[in-house]
Amino acid sequence: MNFESKFPKMGITIFTEMSKLANECGAINLAQGFPNFPIDEELLESIKTVVIGNVHQYCPMAGKPELLDGIKNVIKSCYNRKIDPNKELLITAGATQGIFTVLQALVNRGEEVVILDPSYDCYVLPIELVGGVPKRINLNEDYLPDWEKIFQTVNENTRVIITNNPHNPSGRIWGKSDFDNLKMLLEKFPNLIHLSDEVYEFIHFERFHQSVHQDEFLASRSVVVSSFGKTFHITGWKVGYLVAPEFLMNEFKKVHQFLVFSVNSVAQAALAEYISKVDVKLLGEFYKQKRDLFSEYLRKSKFRLLPSEGSYFQLLDYSSISNEGDVDFSRRLTTNLGVASIPVSVFNADGNDKKHIRLCFAKTDETLIQAAKLLCQL
Repeated sequence: MNFESKFPKMGITIFTEMSKLANECGAINLAQGFPNFPIDEELLESIKTVVIGNVHQYCPMAGKPELLDGIKNVIKSCYNRKIDPNKELLITAGATQGIFTVLQALVNRGEEVVILDPSYDCYVLPIELVGGVPKRINLNEDYLPDWEKIFQTVNENTRVIITNNPHNPSGRIWGKSDFDNLKMLLEKFPNLIHLSDEVYEFIHFERFHQSVHQDEFLASRSVVVSSFGKTFHITGWKVGYLVAPEFLMNEFKKVHQFLVFSVNSVAQAALAEYISKVDVKLLGEFYKQKRDLFSEYLRKSKFRLLPSEGSYFQLLDYSSISNEGDVDFSRRLTTNLGVASIPVSVFNADGNDKKHIRLCFAKTDETLIQAAKLLCQL
């Protein structure tokens, strides 16, 4: 057969590569962004309760009604936004499927989508699958939006701008001026749609996370992507959700019904029971303690710690340790020292290498202390 790949340049992701290398070397895996500690006992009890019930058939396409109502209440409690769960909410098989669905539904061949680098690696493929054109713009030196470049890039052919706040990989959080600029951009281009990736929305520290939900104008022009995996430490469940105005949500549901139809019924039932029992506002303090513990041990190292205002990631600048490129440095760190990280340059289309690596601190205290002591040996 004369088979030609649609994606000849695409290989395994850096996340898969580094985790594989960590397993081979017996290294501490701070590369992939998932917790290594148990889930909440109360959520575990919810699973045990629902699994023996009649919850093993398809849920409604948009989501289990009780879970939709629970999300509606969280959004009202945290952001004071009222949504109609039947018209503005969709349960997805993880945030990644939500993002894929949105881009498949919105982007036409030849239309542009603006992405702010460093960016999550799932953004580009769904754009290219429909013949769209990714336009990738580097964030500034502080990992915040370069609005001058953004305004120079967006045009009448730009269909979507994707933002990520709190930001992966940097852990930075937007300020008021960023939202002011975003509003000006959407006002200037009335057909532009904003895809707001807020999967780390409840993980913020000294600086409060401002959400698109809190601004009526932005909410009317935006799709917000959220993740139960990040919020409740259950990344393997692959359950997320989209919030959007009805005219957009109608389009997403058209794609969703033929992509997955409906999401895991047991997971939805357990989350529906659990969501009213937990206070998501406490999540930031939980991860702040881990960030601070990790940072305290790392202050004795030769690494320079960059600001981590949200998410569960810490960037380290290793320029005083080595002149190696960040990919080579990360590989050596894994094989020689026994700590796996992610090189930040792989999040950039142009490979921009600032000598920064990303470490995940969603780990047990023992794991973080052990990893930090190893890093201090450099």
